[in-house]
Amino acid sequence: MSVDLARFSINQMTVKQLPLPELAHACGQSGIGQVGLWREPVQAYGLEAAAKLIREAGLTVTTLCRGGFFTAIDPAGRAKALDDNRRAIEEAATLGTDTLVLVSGGLPAGSRDLRGARERIADALAELGPYAEDHGVRLAIEPLHPMYASDRCVVSTLAQALDLAERFPARQVGVAVDTYHIWWDDQAPAQIARAGAGGRIHTFQLADWITPLPEGVLNGRGQIGDGAIDMREWRGYVEAAGYTGPIEVELFNDELWARDGREVLAETAERFHSAFL
Repeated sequence: MSVDLARFSINQMTVKQLPLPELAHACGQSGIGQVGLWREPVQAYGLEAAAKLIREAGLTVTTLCRGGFFTAIDPAGRAKALDDNRRAIEEAATLGTDTLVLVSGGLPAGSRDLRGARERIADALAELGPYAEDHGVRLAIEPLHPMYASDRCVVSTLAQALDLAERFPARQVGVAVDTYHIWWDDQAPAQIARAGAGGRIHTFQLADWITPLPEGVLNGRGQIGDGAIDMREWRGYVEAAGYTGPIEVELFNDELWARDGREVLAETAERFHSAFL
């Protein structure tokens, strides 16, 4: 196996058409040793059963997606979010991963208060950070492209993510660096360096930006090499910042999901390898 493929992790969402046992088996056959998992399919399979399956397949879980959605204003909504994130932390620990990825949440209905929403994220992190540390889990704030700010994630840049993360110890809170969401930002390279200096790059994820965006932009992440992003350049930034961990490929793409999952898995591994030759 090449050094590049040794760092490759397939995010479960990329091949969501593969049930978890099929994914584990396909990874074993392909020499892929790392996976990023999502809570919903893990819960559907059964948390303990999933953890056992992954262990017996010899796989390492690089991340669990996702926690977050902290921006509710009403006390009941906030309490519900905190409870769900505590469960997510426990699930991550059971699966053996040290990284829970957070999508922070959009503006509550009728609100235009971005500053207030971001402060509520900080309040939640203050409660959850120590709980995560007690379970051997780090929280990774993922900034999402600004087109998602209103309904999904009010944290749109690495600078905003780090402004939140740096209020807490790096062993509790860091960031997720995802090429799909930050490639457009000319400040992102400097922010990657900032994150690396503080030991806060908790995961690095790849997806390409394709145009025109498909209807329903959430599922428009392109296969590596099909879009506008120079993956080698971005890998260079994170490695210059000291990151040497797994590199996940996380694609949301209806066309890929309509294909044979094993074929997509093999293609994704090959595209990953080719991107860094």
